[in-house]
Amino acid sequence: MNIANENEMYDAIVVGSGISGGWATKELCERGLKTLVLERGRMVKHIEDYPTMHKDPWDFKYKGNNTAAIDARYQKQARTGYVHKADTRHFFVDDVDHPYNETKRFDWIRGYHVGGRSLMWGRQSYRWSDIDFEANKKEGIAVDWPVRYKDIEPWYDKVEEYISVSGEKLGLEVLPDGKFSPPMELNCVEETLKKNMAQNYTDGRLLTIGRVAHITGSKTYDGRSACQFRNRCARGCPFGGYFSSNSSTLPAAERTGNLTVRPYSIVSEVMYDEATGKATGVKVVDQDTMEKLEFKGKVVFLCASAIASASILMQSKSERFPNGMGNDSGELGHNLMDHHFKAGATAKWSGDKDKYYTGRRPNGIYIPRFRNIGGETDQKTFKRGYGYQGGAQRGDWKNLVAEAGYGQALKKAVQEPGGWTIGLMGFGECLPYHENKMTLDYNKLDKWGLPTVTFDAEWKENEWEMRKDMIASAKDMLRKAGFEDIQTMDDPSAPGNGIHEMGTARMGRDPKTSVCNANNQLHAVSNVYVTDGAFMTSASCVNPSLTYMAFSARAANHAADQLKKEA
Repeated sequence: MNIANENEMYDAIVVGSGISGGWATKELCERGLKTLVLERGRMVKHIEDYPTMHKDPWDFKYKGNNTAAIDARYQKQARTGYVHKADTRHFFVDDVDHPYNETKRFDWIRGYHVGGRSLMWGRQSYRWSDIDFEANKKEGIAVDWPVRYKDIEPWYDKVEEYISVSGEKLGLEVLPDGKFSPPMELNCVEETLKKNMAQNYTDGRLLTIGRVAHITGSKTYDGRSACQFRNRCARGCPFGGYFSSNSSTLPAAERTGNLTVRPYSIVSEVMYDEATGKATGVKVVDQDTMEKLEFKGKVVFLCASAIASASILMQSKSERFPNGMGNDSGELGHNLMDHHFKAGATAKWSGDKDKYYTGRRPNGIYIPRFRNIGGETDQKTFKRGYGYQGGAQRGDWKNLVAEAGYGQALKKAVQEPGGWTIGLMGFGECLPYHENKMTLDYNKLDKWGLPTVTFDAEWKENEWEMRKDMIASAKDMLRKAGFEDIQTMDDPSAPGNGIHEMGTARMGRDPKTSVCNANNQLHAVSNVYVTDGAFMTSASCVNPSLTYMAFSARAANHAADQLKKEA
């Protein structure tokens, strides 16, 4: 790739190289724009920089568990459960070098490297519907989305056809069908629950396999090969079986000859020209050398994550924007959302002892939203809805440690799978509350001299009431299907743990109440686009990454069209 040059005028600068940054970069480069990608972390090259991709448990020291010294660096991150093992820990930041503050607990989970969290994401990929886009307006909550499904549908098509989304068409209004590669198979116990749900409920609820960004079938995708069902995705996939920036969008951008990537580049602010009313580029602090640099660009895309992009805008102060670039509305940093989850039930299944499954399917089941979508589904105690993710499996390691299990008995037990268990875990929508926010603390600077983030956000009554229904409905579905030893679960944790933070620079129709317009541009600075989770106006209950990608592709093409008109 090219070497970044402070003296060059780039057509576009993209801040961040994760899911949204990768898509913005691909589209901009393919439209012929000389594009500079600035990533605050290290370079990660596809395949070459996946050190644990082929390792087995016995290949790790201490079975992959952290030492006390390592744990000391991850005190907040450890609350999430994502950094306890050596197989993926190297893709997550620690709390010593990357601190943040909490008025109320927030689990901010980050990966600072080329590719960002596209290397570690859960890959669940669902479209929004107009039920989602219209909800704020119909309920008088927050502000109305300035777009509808018809505006985003062709971009969903484009993204799905490029990345490969495996799934089943259902014909549901609440969860539009997409351009799918063949669905992964349900196992026999999941099929049993699916059948019983169809028999026991009249409110439209159903069970399907998860819609997941993996290649299935025989179609090829620009050097990526089909999923191998290893379920080691978060280590980096050497086959490119699942979508990531590193295996897909960034290589596509590189093939155009228009791409420059500069890692170790912490963007501190977007530069602004009072005379033209436009951004002129960005200021950067080199992560290693502490050198301060400036890069010039005709258009700037902020794709650094909802928190980081909002932070950059807050730090971008000028006479025109004393409270942060684009913050005329005062909404920058507010309306922070995530999905609340870990509410549902688990159970055992006594049948199908003669059946098993092959491979380690990197996907689970999905039960789409069936609450508050009209008629008998409407609830009085909470607004919006939730879906379930989960699955069934065999095996229980605890059977191997019973005192009687030694000699012949142990050998026999090791060769036979345990009983079937199943879990249903709800993912619920969080409403956009103005008082849920992030701010900057200039009295607590990080090692690069930049202000640290302070979080002040919490679940409120609507989320607590929804969780009660998540648990009750999961228990009821399992009971009616004949499952046994049903145990409910409710671990509300804190916002952030769902890793779907969004809303800090929301999109809207009115500059007085929102930060971005319908094309992801700042209302007040038309050549600055925000296309990561920051622009989200509400949260839906589905995983948001597919929507980030669709909006990023759409915005990048809008920017290319605007530059073409100005040329």
